[in-house]
Amino acid sequence: MVQRYDRLKEIRRLDPERDFLEIYRLTVTYEFPWDVTRALELALYRTYAVPSIGRLLDETAELTERTQKRYDDTALLLDAVVEHGFDTEEGRTAVRRINQMHRSYDISNDDMRYVLCTFVVTPKRWLDEFGWRRLSDHELRAFAAYYRTLGARMGIKDLPQSYEDFEHTLDTYEREHFGWDEGARRVADGTLALMASWYPAPLAPLVRGASLALLDDSLLRAFRYDRPGPVARGLTRGALRLRARAVRLLPPRRKPHYARQNPEIKGYPDGYEVAALGTFPTPGVRGCPVPGHRRPTEAPAE
Repeated sequence: MVQRYDRLKEIRRLDPERDFLEIYRLTVTYEFPWDVTRALELALYRTYAVPSIGRLLDETAELTERTQKRYDDTALLLDAVVEHGFDTEEGRTAVRRINQMHRSYDISNDDMRYVLCTFVVTPKRWLDEFGWRRLSDHELRAFAAYYRTLGARMGIKDLPQSYEDFEHTLDTYEREHFGWDEGARRVADGTLALMASWYPAPLAPLVRGASLALLDDSLLRAFRYDRPGPVARGLTRGALRLRARAVRLLPPRRKPHYARQNPEIKGYPDGYEVAALGTFPTPGVRGCPVPGHRRPTEAPAE
């Protein structure tokens, strides 16, 4: 029988530069599937707080009028790469779909790189506070290698190399760019409403309050949300820490849990094809996501 820390021992036997996909998969599908999902939901808010990103998302209406579909499609496309790998048909198709959608908008390389950083840094910080254990150095190195690979296939330039580089890039970008935007606030409101909709209606105010209690002060200022009181913050964070203690005592997961299995994914009850996920904007109408680059990821994504 697998013991609680046996999988971590397995991870430490692997090479984080060579075996980064296997390490990442073990970490996010066996060790922390629920935690990583919650952390990446919080990462969404960080991206909205950059006005150029939040404003664009508001203009597309994908996260205000079709919030559940956008949530589902994002999770499932990223999940396909985790489950199948970069060099499989499913993985290449998922990256191709991501690139096709991004090419319809003039998104700066800096914004794209920042969003990538949130996927590396936010889970680590969540697990530091609410995980049943912290990530090991092996896992942090594997996370960095995994997202360097994804970023390269998305055509993102000047990618951070180490976890520390990702963290420094994120913190610097947030200090320089977080700010108020009316459209970004609408996107944040839409995401709060989506998360509340996953629970029975009487619980919606509680879910919204708990979500706000998890946002740090820089996010609250950027969206002009009222700062939750110490009781709300204490109860929310205390409940998550109690959960971590309980999970630590449970037997380890015996089967992987992928994002496609999450109950929050509601848009495809009859299944889906990776190639059909997302939106299908007209290529070239509004330009490529990284100005000055011509479809840089098409060859590796094929």
